[in-house]
Amino acid sequence: MACQSGSIEPVRHFNKDEFEADWIKLSECKFGQVYQVKVKLWREKCALKSFDTTTWDYRFYRKMIDDISNMVKLKFKYIISIYGLCSEATALVMEYMSNGSLNNLLASHTLMWPKKFQMIHEASMGMNFLHSMKPPLLHLNLKTSNILLDDHLHVKISDFGLIRWEEDTSKMEFMECLTARGNMAYIPPETFIQCPDPPGTTFDVYSFGIVMWEILTQQKPYAGCSMTTVLLQVSQGKRPCLGMMPDQRPSECDQMISIMMQCWDHNQGKRPHFSDTVRKTEALNEVLRIPGPDHGYKNGDVGQKSDYPQLVLPLYDITLPEMSAIPSVEQHGKDDILSLLSKKDFSSFRQSVKKEHVHTQFSGQKNLLHYTVASGDPKSVQHVLSLGAEVNCTTARGYTPLIVAVLQRFHDIIALLLEHGAAVTQGDEDQWTPLHFAAQNGDDRTARLLLDKGAVADAREKDGWMPIHLASQNGHETTVRLLLSRLSEEAVVRQEMVRGRTSLHLASCYGHLNIVKLLLAHGTDPNGADASSSTALHLAAEQGHNRVVRLLVKSGAASDSADSRGFTPLHLAALNGHTGICRQLLSNGSNPDSKTLKGWTAMHLAALRGHDSVVVQLESQGGCVNSKGQNGWTPLHLACHQSESEVVAKLLAARADPNLTEDSKGWTPLHVACTSMSFPCALHLISHRADVNAVNSGKTTPLHLAAQHGCVPIVKALLLNGADQTLQDSSGFTALNIAHQCEKWEIVQQLEKGC
Repeated sequence: MACQSGSIEPVRHFNKDEFEADWIKLSECKFGQVYQVKVKLWREKCALKSFDTTTWDYRFYRKMIDDISNMVKLKFKYIISIYGLCSEATALVMEYMSNGSLNNLLASHTLMWPKKFQMIHEASMGMNFLHSMKPPLLHLNLKTSNILLDDHLHVKISDFGLIRWEEDTSKMEFMECLTARGNMAYIPPETFIQCPDPPGTTFDVYSFGIVMWEILTQQKPYAGCSMTTVLLQVSQGKRPCLGMMPDQRPSECDQMISIMMQCWDHNQGKRPHFSDTVRKTEALNEVLRIPGPDHGYKNGDVGQKSDYPQLVLPLYDITLPEMSAIPSVEQHGKDDILSLLSKKDFSSFRQSVKKEHVHTQFSGQKNLLHYTVASGDPKSVQHVLSLGAEVNCTTARGYTPLIVAVLQRFHDIIALLLEHGAAVTQGDEDQWTPLHFAAQNGDDRTARLLLDKGAVADAREKDGWMPIHLASQNGHETTVRLLLSRLSEEAVVRQEMVRGRTSLHLASCYGHLNIVKLLLAHGTDPNGADASSSTALHLAAEQGHNRVVRLLVKSGAASDSADSRGFTPLHLAALNGHTGICRQLLSNGSNPDSKTLKGWTAMHLAALRGHDSVVVQLESQGGCVNSKGQNGWTPLHLACHQSESEVVAKLLAARADPNLTEDSKGWTPLHVACTSMSFPCALHLISHRADVNAVNSGKTTPLHLAAQHGCVPIVKALLLNGADQTLQDSSGFTALNIAHQCEKWEIVQQLEKGC
């Protein structure tokens, strides 16, 4: 771990023409965009993080330029590398991380416990490095969306140094800066109080505690709670619910939970330093990553190569069986034949092993041949076979020696076992054949050998997965090409799994463009639907794979097909903020006003998630800004409910009606904004002639609601714009009565002044 020493090198300044023309938008928010770009000279992918100077203080960007020399010098395995600046795009040029953010992975995959522990430890390593700087480099924006994943699902901390505490910064300004980025769940309680002390290292430690909870539970903290509710709960010492921890968890998880609770302690003085946390998480990570009867997991991880079973399962419920490691010397006597394998003393092993050992069963019904194959020594395997070992013996979970060899990619041993009659079609307890394992690992050499020896290319495991599904999901193009050459035309076309998903669904979902091309060229139906009526286009649009979407549409995929919930690809692209994909779909005939079964248009969904650029795109292509969805809510209602002031501004600029009422209680958007305590939203509405005295079905006015929730700025704005404080609700209460009842004394004072 080190920061490169020496004199500060000049920061590299990139021009736009140094990048290839095809910029791929990876993500977008109100503060800027992140693109995948390719540097012409390096022939290497990079990430370009651009800042919207209309929402960022340009002084901040200038300050960042001043500090960039030190940021470029930071080199560590678990933090993102920064390469330089592109001033033309007001952007940082950074290391590209192929598997996106931890936030997205937690929502789309089921992580196994060893992988969770590994990610927690690696994140603690990155934060410990930042805090070891002199002075400590505070992150102040640590959350799962700022933890990124490389090709092998190792984590790196990003966006450090982008939020700063300046000497003239007030706590209120700092809070506004954080909450605008959706960070409420990660802010420690001391930040809420009017204390002049600037944030220190304990701020990041608290945020890390919340991140740990997210990783362990794979849930979002305080889901469904308003910002005010979160603020109150955290201030009162409440934290995300421990009851959401999975019941089935290893004993080591209790120690990890204890570390987590120390990190989010209400007393910041009791929170541990990252230097202590790193040591504790390292110990737990090492214990849990040891493969064995309690820790072996099925392989579902895309691209991770390790000596122990891979640890991430896509949410399509792929599961593979375990294979325990060779018992260690500590588990057996020094003269035990298994300990000789463990020590890789193969010569002594071959001299010691007798015929009676060959048929001995060990734990999990494993035979000596299983352990010998796992050792990786072909001569020892040949010797055990010569002593009469059963080449197709199985463990309790159905593993044959051939499956063990395929998992380990021991090609010489695979050939040896096949020569001795190993069954290429024999599967494990879940009917995974050796070819399934080879396809998932992208082991073309083994796959070809198995196929030449009679492996069935369209063999299905218990859930209907064929080897081509696994190769397509994991991006193994050469393996897919090989399997296509061995499948009949009918098998290629009719390759649905139990849930109806084809290899085209999987390749599209994970953005494997070349595999999508291959499958389409071999006659796969671009409009094939799974059990929930989702097509490959639905999945590609949802995940933001622009080029896959373009190819599918060009190949005849229906842009307006609806899934079982009534969602079209446009709905999913809008919901996830993929503006470019929305543009593509609209230009290819997607109906901007198509409604889901609950009545939501793409405009509603974009407003709900705060994607203002999508809102603008939809409106420019004819999308209705006043469309009513479930219970008569308009996009403007939803944007106010979510306090998305930029979306509110864009909708109003597009002539959204600020006085439309929803159907159930007659609320206007201004009622909703007052309940959400969103002062910016309320101001936008008032400036566009929202009726400040509108009454809902209970005769409640916006002023009643603002008084109830104690939002002084909104009360002032309403009064200054003609709000009538004498109006009574259906119970006969004025806004002043409500403020008294709710003990909002500042509001009481304001209303009594009447201005």
